[in-house]
Amino acid sequence: MSVASLLGFGRFALRRLVEMVFTLLVASFAVFGAMYLAPGSPASFLLSGRSASPQALAAINARYHLDDPFALRYVRWLGDVVQGDFGRSLTYRTDVSRLLADRLPTTLMLVGMALVVVVVVGLLLGRVAAVRGGAVDSAVLVATTLAIGTPSFVAAVLLQGLFAVQLGWFPSSGAGDGFWDMVFHLTLPAVALALYLIGLLARVTRTAMLEALDSEHVTVARSRGVPERLVIRRHVLRNSLGTLLTTGGLIVSTLLVCTVLVETAFSIGGIGQLLELSTSTKDFPTVQAVSLLIVGIFMAVNLLVDLVLPLVDPRITLGTRSAAA
Repeated sequence: MSVASLLGFGRFALRRLVEMVFTLLVASFAVFGAMYLAPGSPASFLLSGRSASPQALAAINARYHLDDPFALRYVRWLGDVVQGDFGRSLTYRTDVSRLLADRLPTTLMLVGMALVVVVVVGLLLGRVAAVRGGAVDSAVLVATTLAIGTPSFVAAVLLQGLFAVQLGWFPSSGAGDGFWDMVFHLTLPAVALALYLIGLLARVTRTAMLEALDSEHVTVARSRGVPERLVIRRHVLRNSLGTLLTTGGLIVSTLLVCTVLVETAFSIGGIGQLLELSTSTKDFPTVQAVSLLIVGIFMAVNLLVDLVLPLVDPRITLGTRSAAA
């Protein structure tokens, strides 16, 4: 890259980072405020339905700063978050940072396994459908339609009932201990998490490759006698990378969101199940921390896609995708 290109890339990256920080600030305000708009209060959960004297209730509100003005609570919380302190869980009576540190690796491993399944199977099905056509294309379209029409929670229940309960091939719950035991336990959840996105990626890959196959440079390459496998690899797949990479950002974000359903179905102790349990018990600090973490990962993935996209597809200039979005 030339000096001018490097400077342009640096300015673009800096601008996107500033936008990311601003968006995270807005998201933090929305996340913090949304919990206080929900019915109920942390004090009622801490009392477990028991009646309390005004003095006891005042002590609880003072300990957790529940009587402070909303703006003051938000500024205090945001200042702690910037320093890595997400507060203390009302449910688990421990630091939220420790809860995230204990559960995040499980979720990341589940998302990573599901992402591998999505990429391998989705790209393969899309490539086969585009290149083979005919009956193979029709079969892939039917299969992907079924996959897209099956929500992650439904897929989890079906896979759990068949392969865990009926056949007994895989565990029905838990995350396992140790790397390979975790891989074994998370196989069914990863497939359930990946099923919808396999159909999505396969269809996007098929469409992108069909468009590339009809392009002029592919016709020229074939007329010059270039072997078909090289045409597919050098001209078709390469020109489809921009679309596939953009879809990849959406895939990772969807995987993070859908972990809530899948982890709950398989009783996996990740941040998805933690978010579900914390929401039901009005554990404000934990819900806010997990929600902000998911938003942060989502934005980081999109930033990475924006930065890598011009490198894999020279036809796209810096900022084009962001402006289009």
